Amino acid sequence: MLIHPENKYRASSCLDFPQRTWPNRKIMVAPTWCSTDLRDGNQALANPMDQAKKIKFFQMLVDCGFKQVEVAFPASSATDFNFVRHLIEDNKIPNDVTIQVMTQAREDLIERTFESLVGVHSAIIHVYNATAEVFRRIVFNKTKQEVIDLAVNSVKQVKALCLKHSETRWTYQYSPETFCFTEIEFALEICEAVAEVWQPSPDFPMIINLPTTVEVNTPNVFADQIEYFCNHFSKRSLVDISVHPHNDRGTAVATTELALLAGADRVEGCLFGNGERTGNVDLVNLALNMYTQGVSPQLDFSNIQNIADIVSSCNALPIHPRHPYVGELVFTAFSGSHQDAIKKGFQARQSQNHLFWEVPYLAIDPADLGCSYEAVIRVNSQSGKGGTAWVLQQNHGVNLPKNLQKDFSQVVQSVADGRQQELSYAEIWNLFIKAYDVENYVLALIRYQSFKKGDIYEVKLSVKWQDEVISLDGSGNGLLSAVIDALNVKWASTVSIFEYFEHALGQQSTSRSISYISCIDKISKVPVWGVAINTDIATASIQALLNAFSKLVLLSK
Repeated sequence: MLIHPENKYRASSCLDFPQRTWPNRKIMVAPTWCSTDLRDGNQALANPMDQAKKIKFFQMLVDCGFKQVEVAFPASSATDFNFVRHLIEDNKIPNDVTIQVMTQAREDLIERTFESLVGVHSAIIHVYNATAEVFRRIVFNKTKQEVIDLAVNSVKQVKALCLKHSETRWTYQYSPETFCFTEIEFALEICEAVAEVWQPSPDFPMIINLPTTVEVNTPNVFADQIEYFCNHFSKRSLVDISVHPHNDRGTAVATTELALLAGADRVEGCLFGNGERTGNVDLVNLALNMYTQGVSPQLDFSNIQNIADIVSSCNALPIHPRHPYVGELVFTAFSGSHQDAIKKGFQARQSQNHLFWEVPYLAIDPADLGCSYEAVIRVNSQSGKGGTAWVLQQNHGVNLPKNLQKDFSQVVQSVADGRQQELSYAEIWNLFIKAYDVENYVLALIRYQSFKKGDIYEVKLSVKWQDEVISLDGSGNGLLSAVIDALNVKWASTVSIFEYFEHALGQQSTSRSISYISCIDKISKVPVWGVAINTDIATASIQALLNAFSKLVLLSK
């Protein structure tokens, strides 16, 4: 890289527009959406979609709720031409959907484009020509007037053909390429000239599409250009102002959002941001950004993974795992502090009195997109006690006490550190049952009987220890205190119960119960946990106590 890039690169110009009002506005309604996946996105693929893939993609866009879809550049290839004909002849276009086709402002291409559209119930004819100074000077060597003449002649031709095929509802769309670095007054001049020929009205709709074919400045500059254009275009109330942002600077979403604040009515882009070079604006990102602000995007992404699978398959392009809203890891937290905050957010949501979504680190409820909560928290060496607790709670209904969360997280982290990789939910569960003898008992309860004499409980136990059945007797002010008394007498220990918790693992009366008990002795003073599950809560509690006791006394010898 150059030490002095200013000697090679110059900053793009900014518009002097202190009258701007867009910074004080809010996006309150969704724009008109136009997917360009089948044209702009398709031409950006190393291996363009065949007809079968394009049909599958088109149907998916219709199912999502798109009412305008740019389907092809019919004059560019037989594949695109035939696809348009197939949509029309096989009645694939719903009555409330308008297809859009693109063509350069060339007489032969416009004729071919109309041939592809014979019999369509409604269509948008999208015509463009280069207007930016760098294109006029370097690429086409044309004067401003020559560029205007080209645009005017093309709209005259389009209008004549539309009148000739009056059975179709036509909309004319004009794009000055590339608007964002065309002189603003010249962009206005050429769009005024085109509109003067077309004469937009309810019977002859018109779209002025203002593309950032190449991003050259910050989003606020483009917003100024859009608001200035809207304020000065004489037929503003008769046309839709559309934007078609690319992502060369990585700010296409911001550019589009600010353009909507500045007065744009319509957005062209691709699902997940496919398109030439760095891509077009990502319509999914835009729509769901609105959704999280309480604005309906009028698009249905409630099964986002299915949509992502279709797009990835048709485009043969992966979706980044950190892609907003749809990436494999976008709803996933590995960090311990993030996991703890998310877990507490879900707990608070269960008891809150209002309906608003408030879960830290999650801007949207994954369930709204058809995603499960299973992937929200995943466990590796960076995870904390909240993460492991969440996994057990979500998958097994196990609500670990706070101190047990800390104890078990150390077990999990030790294994994760050794492996240097993520642990699966099954692996975490297996670690849990092994760490606390949930299934394989060292000291197993065979049977018990308890009696209450006044305020004192007496208990008789049969337990199995090293293939030997042992009978025990104890007493205390409760069932568990009587059991610990029996154990201390038998093994001459000084163990006491430190913490005790229990809960059902389901909502049914027949649900199993789980007990968590930590024991401590007078010597080590370090709590040791035992856990047990049983349909009888008392049996589960006694077995959990036996599990903790065996680790503290029997296995420590």
